[in-house]
Amino acid sequence: MATTTVSSTSSAPTSSPTASRMLMIATYVVGGVGLALAFNAMAAGDTSTGAAWASAVAVGGSGLLSFVRHSIFHRSDAARMRWDYGSRNDFQIEVGLANLAWGVVGIAAWALDWGVEAQGAVILVFGLYLLFAGILHLSEAFAPQAAGGHRYASTVATFAFASALVVCGGLALGG
Repeated sequence: MATTTVSSTSSAPTSSPTASRMLMIATYVVGGVGLALAFNAMAAGDTSTGAAWASAVAVGGSGLLSFVRHSIFHRSDAARMRWDYGSRNDFQIEVGLANLAWGVVGIAAWALDWGVEAQGAVILVFGLYLLFAGILHLSEAFAPQAAGGHRYASTVATFAFASALVVCGGLALGG
């Protein structure tokens, strides 16, 4: 459980970002492994296996972890993003539910053998969502934060992951 502290600038309670940071790292590790396996299979000429890895692991695993981070640990995630207003943020929870939907569909496309086209489409859609979210967060990356520092690393990681998903989805749909 995240700990609760009191901010020096407000009497509203804030949460520790630690759990959310660990979940964010796990998301990138799982997504990276899924994409590495996908691109490795695709480079060997096996688009079907590559799409399966990306759909099940990169989209499915990342989507489920993102759901947990945004929805279950929403206070910790708000603190991680410096959006902690001391109350529940239903929009953030809704974003988590969207990630859950993509994760479930990514796993279903693999587990139920919906084919390369369905897997490619879910990979591409998840990648585009993250790319568009990255564009939104780009303005925050260069603005100094109240807690100090810029958010370059997070923005670069989002763009790298999103771009790899878009390429992988495109290869699955084109191959």
